[in-house]
Amino acid sequence: MIDATVLVIDDDDDILLSARLFLKQHFSQVITCKSPKEINVLLSRNEVDIILLDMNYQKGASDGREGIYWLEHILSIDKDYVVILMTAYGNVELAVQAIKKGATDFILKPWENEKLFATLSAASRLRQSNKKVKKLERIHSSLQKDINRQFENIVGNSEPIKHLQNTLVKVAPTDANVLILGENGTGKQVFAYELHKLSHRKNQIFMHVDLGSLNENLFESELFGYAKGAFTDAKDDKPGRFEMAEGGTIFLDEIGNLSLPLQAKLLSVIQNRTVNRLGESKERKINVRLITATNMPLNEMVSKGTFRQDLLFRINTVELLLPGLAQRGDDILLLAGHFLNTFSTKYHKSILDFEAKAEAMLLSYHWPGNVRELQHVVERAVIMSDSLKIGVNDLQLSPQKFGSNTPIQSDMGLEEMEKLMVQKAIDKHKGNISRAAADLGLTRAALYRRIEKFDL
Repeated sequence: MIDATVLVIDDDDDILLSARLFLKQHFSQVITCKSPKEINVLLSRNEVDIILLDMNYQKGASDGREGIYWLEHILSIDKDYVVILMTAYGNVELAVQAIKKGATDFILKPWENEKLFATLSAASRLRQSNKKVKKLERIHSSLQKDINRQFENIVGNSEPIKHLQNTLVKVAPTDANVLILGENGTGKQVFAYELHKLSHRKNQIFMHVDLGSLNENLFESELFGYAKGAFTDAKDDKPGRFEMAEGGTIFLDEIGNLSLPLQAKLLSVIQNRTVNRLGESKERKINVRLITATNMPLNEMVSKGTFRQDLLFRINTVELLLPGLAQRGDDILLLAGHFLNTFSTKYHKSILDFEAKAEAMLLSYHWPGNVRELQHVVERAVIMSDSLKIGVNDLQLSPQKFGSNTPIQSDMGLEEMEKLMVQKAIDKHKGNISRAAADLGLTRAALYRRIEKFDL
């Protein structure tokens, strides 16, 4: 029994009876009607899979015009309906015209039951295939919307970020392989997605693969796919992540975690632009944009022999080095304000701003967890705060992570905290003004003004 609903439309009662008696033996539901004028009501009330449509309804008509008209009407409701036309008058030109208009097939009356069943079985498989494609398209569309919500535009006005944004604009329209380096929490995935959004592949899939969490035994099957029977649980053919990203972008995160044997397999795929599913010898061409990322020192790893130099050459046509949040002084309050707005909306709070001392504390903190840590700190503060402004106590920052033996006190004045920040930056860089200014996100001139102001 095929799980499908068949709608039969014919003005002949004998045809309808014959069709119902035969088809109900093979299909889960059979609906019949005498007039195509009932089509709208029937389609709105039933999940119809196959429509068997007569071509002539007026007495004496044999040119099939009515059938063509109702075919076009059905497909205007949903172009994915599977419609099979039937007529007692064999006409090759009419059949060709019907197929061109979107009919799936054409059958003559009186039909042979075996032929009718074969035709409708094939039509049912086509309908199920169309449903799967439509479902996948909806899933893909939904995933892209979720990604768009998750990754917003890069937030920042500091010099390091402006430089990276200029590089992104130049690199994104190309298909150059990009390697993104940076500490944990610096936003490597956000930058990868920004590259995708600015590329000509922006309407295709963005496939994120976390290699760090991928079991080594599953590497090939996950990335390259497998054929039915390739291993015990391989009950069906399954495409890998590279195939699923066809036409789009694949982002391989934590690439520094790959063992040398897996690096060799990945290199082969990147070089040849083909994948071989496990259990089959057929080469499948792939067309993807490759972006990789890691927080590990790949050049040092090459020197130590733990990362292949030829793979590094392949993946870093362009290299982006993301700064830590401590090197983005001008962006800290900008990002904090961005997260404040986001989480205030999410948790239905009316928190408008940060208190001055809280801002100073945010600026003086060293942010070992970078942007991700700032995001979590602000989210927690929004959840816990009962005021219209976030205060020092709401931030719950650890005094041990301010990079100085002098702890930040909640009762410090704003100028005291700023002076402490400047002094720490100068001490950290042993008097190098350029580096201290960059660490604070200031120009050299702006730092000199503060040195003079605080008599340092």
